[in-house]
Amino acid sequence: MYVIGTAGHVDHGKSRLVEALTGIDPDRLEEEKRRGMTIDLGFAWLTLPSGRTASIVDVPGHERFIKNMLAGAGGIDVALLVVAADDGVMPQTREHLAILHLLGVQRGVVALTKCDLVDADWIDMVEADVRELLAPTALAGSPLVRCSSVTGLGLGELRAALDTTIDSVQPKRDRGRPRLPVDRVFTMAGFGTVVTGTLMDGALRIGDEVELLPGGLRARVRGLQSHKEALTCAPPGARTAVNLAGVAKADVRRGTVLAIPGSCAATSVFDAQVTVLRAAPRPLPHNARLTLHAFTAEAPAQLRLLDRDALLPGETAWAQIRLSEPVVVARGDHFVLRTPDDTAGGGIVARIDAPRHRRRDRAVLARLERLLEDSAMDHVAAALSDASTRSVDELAVITSLPRDEVRQLADALVASGAARWLAAGERLVDVGALAGARERAQSALTAFHTRHPLRPGMPREELRAATRLDARAFDDVMPLVPEVVLEGGVARLADFTPRPTTEQRAAADAWLRALRAGTPPPPIDDDLRAYLVRNGEAVDAGGGVVFEAAHFAEMRALVLERLRGGGAITVAEARDLLGTNRRRAQALLELMDRLGDTRRAGDAHVARDR
Repeated sequence: MYVIGTAGHVDHGKSRLVEALTGIDPDRLEEEKRRGMTIDLGFAWLTLPSGRTASIVDVPGHERFIKNMLAGAGGIDVALLVVAADDGVMPQTREHLAILHLLGVQRGVVALTKCDLVDADWIDMVEADVRELLAPTALAGSPLVRCSSVTGLGLGELRAALDTTIDSVQPKRDRGRPRLPVDRVFTMAGFGTVVTGTLMDGALRIGDEVELLPGGLRARVRGLQSHKEALTCAPPGARTAVNLAGVAKADVRRGTVLAIPGSCAATSVFDAQVTVLRAAPRPLPHNARLTLHAFTAEAPAQLRLLDRDALLPGETAWAQIRLSEPVVVARGDHFVLRTPDDTAGGGIVARIDAPRHRRRDRAVLARLERLLEDSAMDHVAAALSDASTRSVDELAVITSLPRDEVRQLADALVASGAARWLAAGERLVDVGALAGARERAQSALTAFHTRHPLRPGMPREELRAATRLDARAFDDVMPLVPEVVLEGGVARLADFTPRPTTEQRAAADAWLRALRAGTPPPPIDDDLRAYLVRNGEAVDAGGGVVFEAAHFAEMRALVLERLRGGGAITVAEARDLLGTNRRRAQALLELMDRLGDTRRAGDAHVARDR
């Protein structure tokens, strides 16, 4: 299945030409018919001389509706560039042609319309202008047909030129992961929600479960149509209407992508090779604020240049695109970047879900250059090294490769020593990233133990931040680092044991003696105090009361002896029994309640039934 897309200036007769070729008026809105001007996308289909059918997407030519034009231009195979013979090349002729170039459209046919309105000499001059305009583009040498939608001049020749041009277009590949960027949403009585778009990268079948991205809302394919014919399976490349069960019209909008669950992902950041148009009025600076158009989606974008401070007209460079809202793109997709006034440039997606890069980092730039070679192994390795650990499914989404192929490439990375399988066999760890995380963990813990020799270890989250791993990767990687022990919420080096220095030991002994004697203890470091409690040399009763451990055991035994055989003990009685003050007696009794020795009974404490 192939899609022809119109392009050209407003009032050059694109819609009338489509109607003359197909018998279908692509202007479907009341306002379009009233104003005689295309505002939004229109759709038709054409039977070619070879007998095959091609879809047509008709786009508006007015500069005010350029975003609608961009929504329809992303999935076309052949451009039908329309230039009116009486007007010649106009501003939107140039901008639409530039957009086709940025979107990688390699095939086209030029329709020189309204030839019934001008003489042959004028047509010769306009034709020369058009060929000069096309010369530096991918559409150079495209067939040019003189025609008229009113008289029918050249329409047969135009159909034949489109047919011949389609012969040179590679059929859409079935990558086993269908996605459909939605360009239209409506409801039909008795059917419910219907979305339309150009199906890419795979076939869609009735009964398939799908998700709507961004958002992940699930639905089921209730019905399929192409050119008003019912289908059980829509092939890649087909203009497709999908009747969805389980979603309302309000749940879907232009820019939503319909996909098989888990096969695609919405991203807010991706690496790309970006080109500024030669005709752009100004350079694009680092951190330029632009609008990104990718298939039917648009989003505010920030352009982070990775090797320079500005991208001049005609230049190409590596950049990272950061979006204020997620869009669905895949490796190899083309996109367009616009300022509020004009089309500035565009590019090709190299990798989604990319980490933030340091600018002018030669290693980063070299890795991105390798991705241009389209080596599947390089793409998998790069996606893995960025996050340390990935599942096979995650790698398939990021690299836009079939899952089975990713699994084979992952096995090859493991065999080469570049990666290791985690215990479950579905997640992979990059060996280089593992070594880096291991080194950073050891360094961080060594420094922590030096600063805090009495603490049991470093807070787990603090160590995770030091390793530069996300939470999932940290949980995956740390069990592979034998030098590090994770216990509860803390981490330590495997050979580390908290030990006080000679001076700390002397201070601890003096403090413990004072506690036992019931005299005011000397000041003590918080870490040393916590160490003595953890080490069983002191008992923290709460409320600022601490007992020397042996003394606590003796007092505890005295209270339990007093309560043997029944009876109760008040705080005042405990104070007198133990020869201490009321505060310490109350803290001891409350601790014994928590330990299960006793329980409250009014103002007293009694032995707990065993």
